[in-house]
Amino acid sequence: MRYWLFKSEASTWSWDQQVAKGDEGEEWDGVRNYQARNFMREMKVGDRGFFYLSQKEKAVVGIVEVIAEAHPDSTTDDDRWECVDIKAVRPFEQPVTLDDCKADPRLKDMVLVNNTRLSVQPVTEAEWRAVCEMGATKPD
Repeated sequence: MRYWLFKSEASTWSWDQQVAKGDEGEEWDGVRNYQARNFMREMKVGDRGFFYLSQKEKAVVGIVEVIAEAHPDSTTDDDRWECVDIKAVRPFEQPVTLDDCKADPRLKDMVLVNNTRLSVQPVTEAEWRAVCEMGATKPD
């Protein structure tokens, strides 16, 4: 299993909206960055990810699971763009902010800390466990 981080703006797609989709999940569509798209192409069903709210919150608020591997993004006819489907697994007991991540030396190399603009990014297992611990949320 690999770990990822999915960024969303609450005004566009919130954690509550993701949860409301239940086991059916939702396409992680609209990504128009080649690096982020390529990361989605690497994802496998069962991989886990952090649901991160950008803009005001700037915090990890939940855990999601990849339920469908990369396929054409239904929001465009341009075949360069693909997406995965994800479902909510559980909320974080305590949100973990970007400032929290930047302050923790265990996360100094985390992509989120060093490239806050990338909308889909990998997370190492050590980073996964550290962020879950900070959020008082079980990692598995």
